[in-house]
Amino acid sequence: MKRTATMALVVLASVSCGTQHQTATPATATTVPVDATTAPAATPSPTPTPSASPTGPPPFSAKVTRISRDRLPYSWRPGCPVGYRDLRLVSLTYWGFDDKPHTGELVVRSSVTDDIVTVFRKLYGWRWPIKQMKLVDAYKGSDFDSIDADNTSAFNCRPATGSSNWSNHAYGIAIDVNPRENPYVTSDGHTEHQNAKKFTKRPTKGKGVINPGDKVVKAFAQVGWEWGGYWAGTKDFQHFSKGGG
Repeated sequence: MKRTATMALVVLASVSCGTQHQTATPATATTVPVDATTAPAATPSPTPTPSASPTGPPPFSAKVTRISRDRLPYSWRPGCPVGYRDLRLVSLTYWGFDDKPHTGELVVRSSVTDDIVTVFRKLYGWRWPIKQMKLVDAYKGSDFDSIDADNTSAFNCRPATGSSNWSNHAYGIAIDVNPRENPYVTSDGHTEHQNAKKFTKRPTKGKGVINPGDKVVKAFAQVGWEWGGYWAGTKDFQHFSKGGG
C-alpha cells in the first residue's frame, strides 16, 4: 500500500507540473496586437501641386484679306494710280512700345503682301517695338497727322513730299515706320514735326529708332525694299519702299 501511494503521488506531481507548463507556453507565444488607437498615424504623401507652365507672348500671326471701299474713305479715291481692288488689308501682330503684343493693320498692294509679312514676322520675333499701326484713314488721310501721332502706315493716295508726282505710298508699295523716331529730315537738318526734333541725327539711340545698316534696314533689303535714310541730301528715316523712291 505504501509503494502504491508513493507512485500515485509521483504521477500526480508530474501531471500537475505538465499542466503548468502548457498554460505558460501559450502566454509567452501569444503576439499582443497593437492598439490601433495608440499607433502613430501614417503621414500621408503630399499631393503634388501642378506648377503653372510659363506662358509667353502669342506667336506672330498675319492675315491678308481684300479690303472694301468703305474702309478707305480718305486714303483712296477715283483717279489714284492703283485701284482699291488691287489693295489688300494685312492684319498682323506687332510688338508695342509697352512691351506687349498688339494687332495692327496695314494696306498695301496685293503684290507685296508676302514682303510685309516676312519683314514684320522678323520684327516681332526680335521684339522690335512699334508705337502703333492704324490705317491712315484714322487721321482722315492726313499724312502730317498720322506722322505726328507716330503711326506706322502704308497706303495713302498722295503725292510725294515736295513733288507733284505720286508717292510710292499711292501705289501701295511703301511704308512709314515709327515716323516720330524716324522723321523726314531736309538736307539742312529740319523736320516739320516738333516731337521728332531730337531724332533728326543718325546714328542715334532710342526705342523704335532705325539706323543705317541695322537689322531693320537689312530685313527690308532682303525683300527688295530700300530705305529713305540712304537718300542723298534729304533723309526719310521712316520710309521703306519696294525698289526705292
